[in-house]
Amino acid sequence: MAQRYEPKSRLGRIVNEIEETVIALLLAGMTIITFVNVVLRYGFNTGLIWGLEMVTFLFAWLVLFGVSYAVKTTAHLGVDAVINLFSMPVRRIIALVAAAVCIFYAVLLLKGAWDYWANFANLPQTTGTVFPTGFEEMKRSSYRGWYEVIDIPFPAWLTWIEPIMNEGEAYEKIPRFIPYAMLPFGMALLLFRFVQAGVRVWTGASDSLIVSHEAEDDVEAVAHMNREG
Repeated sequence: MAQRYEPKSRLGRIVNEIEETVIALLLAGMTIITFVNVVLRYGFNTGLIWGLEMVTFLFAWLVLFGVSYAVKTTAHLGVDAVINLFSMPVRRIIALVAAAVCIFYAVLLLKGAWDYWANFANLPQTTGTVFPTGFEEMKRSSYRGWYEVIDIPFPAWLTWIEPIMNEGEAYEKIPRFIPYAMLPFGMALLLFRFVQAGVRVWTGASDSLIVSHEAEDDVEAVAHMNREG
């Protein structure tokens, strides 16, 4: 069972509130758009053409944002049956190795996410096969800021980005670099959370990246409910 995250600093509390608020807004947005689309389709034989694509993007944002949030709250599934066979010092070493592997994996994800997003954001991709070693030299012909999504219309209040990203040409749909920006942001946040988890293990504040005895806790909770019933 996931642990309730309790930030100790004022900044930590603010960031935590922002994260939980964003997750709630994403869920609310998906629910509202889907509900309105159902009403329009079955009640008025019409619908929001851009609704499905918007919900898809919101769901992708929710997943990417939720991955790092689950690391923070230790909500990811984990098995500790083998780990519990060792003594506490050995468990700590195993946890540190696991944290290092997770950090390495998050770096790979961040590099890949940045390179994919940069292709649509008129920004240079990174060099290096595994770790980023620098940035590629950009050419005017390699700019892809003009790529648009399929259905979501371009709002008038974003026209200020047209001279910056599209050489003054008007957008009909929102450019892809806007919804795709969640890719590098989400992976950067995931890397930050894994580093935090590794520091907690290193300092002795925690001995694992997952919740210990999760299965036993769930079994006990079900048994308790059955006894009360």
